[in-house]
Amino acid sequence: MLLITYGDSVIDGQRPPLEVLAEFLEKYLEGTVTGVHILPFFPYSSDDGFAVIDYLQVNPELGNWEQVKRIAQHFNLMVDLVINHVSSQHEWFQQFKAGELPGRHYFVTGDPSEDLSEVVRPRSSPLLTPVETAEGVRHVWTTFSADQVDVDFKNPDVLIEYVKIIVAYVQAGARYIRLDAVGFLWKKQGTNCMHLPETHAMVRLFREILQMIDPGIALITETNVPNRENLSYFGNRNEAHMIYNFSLPPLLLNALLQGRSDHLKTWMMSMPPAPIGCAYFNFTASHDGIGMRPAEGLLTEDEYAQLIDTMRKHGGKISMRTRPDGSQSPYEINISLFDALKGTVKGEDQWQVERFLCSQTIMMALEGIPAFYIHSLLATHNYAGGVEKTGHNRTINRYKWDLNTLEVALADPATPHAKVLKELTRLIKIRRQQTAFHPNATQYTLHPLNRALFAFWRQSLTRDQSIFSVHNLSDEPQELRFSDLNLVSTDDWFDLISGDKFADLDTVYILKPYQSVWITNKVNSAQDETMPTLL
Repeated sequence: MLLITYGDSVIDGQRPPLEVLAEFLEKYLEGTVTGVHILPFFPYSSDDGFAVIDYLQVNPELGNWEQVKRIAQHFNLMVDLVINHVSSQHEWFQQFKAGELPGRHYFVTGDPSEDLSEVVRPRSSPLLTPVETAEGVRHVWTTFSADQVDVDFKNPDVLIEYVKIIVAYVQAGARYIRLDAVGFLWKKQGTNCMHLPETHAMVRLFREILQMIDPGIALITETNVPNRENLSYFGNRNEAHMIYNFSLPPLLLNALLQGRSDHLKTWMMSMPPAPIGCAYFNFTASHDGIGMRPAEGLLTEDEYAQLIDTMRKHGGKISMRTRPDGSQSPYEINISLFDALKGTVKGEDQWQVERFLCSQTIMMALEGIPAFYIHSLLATHNYAGGVEKTGHNRTINRYKWDLNTLEVALADPATPHAKVLKELTRLIKIRRQQTAFHPNATQYTLHPLNRALFAFWRQSLTRDQSIFSVHNLSDEPQELRFSDLNLVSTDDWFDLISGDKFADLDTVYILKPYQSVWITNKVNSAQDETMPTLL
């Protein structure tokens, strides 16, 4: 159970943000979440931390390594390895421009006359950027931006540099290493430069190295791509321990906007179980937007367009990418998930909190390990003012809470911030006790005739606990017939969330709008959620 946050998502204007964050986490989330992913906390020049100037230093504006280690003492720490590129201000790139070693041979260069139109890009900026060097003008690969220069893993010295960085993160207390943008890692003329065999070989190598250092450390790959490509990073149980479940956010959002489970259910039936010892990393929101590429081919054109239109009405922004033919298509939706769910395709309504909680309850029950973006736990609204300041769409979901303002809001039970954090904290603690929610526990999609219901069955590895996770995706009450769930008649069944007991299995239970139930035959089957149980 992880939290995703920037080092300065909570600030007080006086102390180092990492110190404030550590205090906030210990006060509100210790005993609730087990791990914390601190997004890049290194000196950087752009992209909110993902253009790293120095991998081995903490950004002094955030704090120092001691504050990072403090968080690592209370929570399993996830650290980003921004592996595809470095900042144009990085020492290596300064050496490249000056023709000095070792950086002189650390970067990918290209010829503008070559046909690179097949290269997959997440941005519309030029792929090659001209740079003045001691050897004249050279064109470097800049997959993400002119300030983010792609390193060349064909040079074994580059590989050794990154191995040293990984070792340093482990020594600082990291229990998860997240390979950012790893799908773009290897470049080869005549290919789309995505997920090449050499890239997968690098992931396998990093896993082997971590296995030798500490078998309890997990490797996670970040590949915001269509589902089949994403699944390839499990390899043969020899690549990533965890992969991001990128199709979940857009499909779950669409299901709650439409009030029906069709596409979500179809996708879930097509998902293979994660290999034993591996897991899906389930999330519904992050520091980036809601990626739309993973939804390609899974939504009808009409629903896809309706989703985009509804998000604009809810204050969201749409970021575009350039296709190989020069046309543009939506790459991601930039919006606070809480505000994304302020209404449906029919318009805004009074069910925002309930609809949002439904989205998180579904995510928690799915096979895998759930992760909450801090602004989901805090029900943060769109930060439109931030977009105006920075000119970047992603800023809309990167608000920085003032600690005092936040604590005042959390102390008032009438605010959505207090309601959401209180209920999600309660649900997380319930979830952590259930063996049927183990990352590798059985999952089976159910097929209620009512399309407004989304239902699936989880069973513990020892088969002694079953949980039927049923969710009303609509703004109307819905009937749940227990006879549709195949509840074993010799067991006593009850709902973990509400506490309701079900003595008569022939009855009909009325689910309120956006209500979720976790119907089980057993409770308090405490499980250890530390990473070694997964690996």
